[in-house]
Amino acid sequence: MSARDPEEATAGARAATAARASIPPETTLGPVHLTVADLARSLDFYRSAIGLDVVEQDGGRAALGVGGSTLVVLVEEPGARPALGHTGLYHIALLLPTRRDLAVWLAHAGRDRVPLTGLSDHYVSEAIYLADPDRHGIEIYADRPREVWEGEVGSRLTTVPLDVDSLLGELDDPATEPFERLPDGTVMGHVHLKVADVPSTIAFYRDVLGFELMAALGNQAAFLAAGGYHHHVGANTWESAGAPPPPAGSAALRHATIVLPTPGDRDELLRRISDTGQQTEDSPEGPIVRDPSGNLLVLAA
Repeated sequence: MSARDPEEATAGARAATAARASIPPETTLGPVHLTVADLARSLDFYRSAIGLDVVEQDGGRAALGVGGSTLVVLVEEPGARPALGHTGLYHIALLLPTRRDLAVWLAHAGRDRVPLTGLSDHYVSEAIYLADPDRHGIEIYADRPREVWEGEVGSRLTTVPLDVDSLLGELDDPATEPFERLPDGTVMGHVHLKVADVPSTIAFYRDVLGFELMAALGNQAAFLAAGGYHHHVGANTWESAGAPPPPAGSAALRHATIVLPTPGDRDELLRRISDTGQQTEDSPEGPIVRDPSGNLLVLAA
């Protein structure tokens, strides 16, 4: 993952244009599916470095998560190469329940020599960045209390160095704090995508899907959310301006999952997408739509 993460810059105020559609405020994100080159290697990383459990495994496919809930699905394609210079995944973002949980994870990363690519304070959250063996970006983060930033994301979302001493101060002794796995209650907080063009991305996620534009960095990056959250979807062009989707044989994003509160909400969204002329695709997880950069989204309920 590049050190120049779009979240490692100051975001401008949200656009004044009102969304033309509205997604239910209870909308969340579900599992993110990724192609990997070596499933055994990836499973070792996601279990030992990240702290996820294997929920289910069948041949070259494995689901990982916490408390029996799936967060990441890995599908093996031997020989797959990282999807550099293409659209796709910038990072998945695992949201931990508390700041102390984030401190426990950071202490583990230090003790067990987990390579990191960044440590940032975004005002709305505190975040730690790394990458898996296939160079899929990963963020481990904890939110600040919502009352600190609600209604001010556009002006507050920024980046300064993470105060590591303050974070580790949550623990009595970081050197001996036990870590076995990520805590129950960890969720897929957001997904950050590499896109070819930001204006068309905003037009799709805001005006068709109905997410609110919370903050933007000109035509370089955008942050969109349901229910006033700081962002469920991030998008940037810093490595992918004008780029095509990854070719076959890439270790890349297969799809992200948007979870609507009810089947009726999903049906309404599907009708809205159909009105644009886009045809949906069927999958075992649910109907699939494509954003303007070719990133696949499963609509679940």
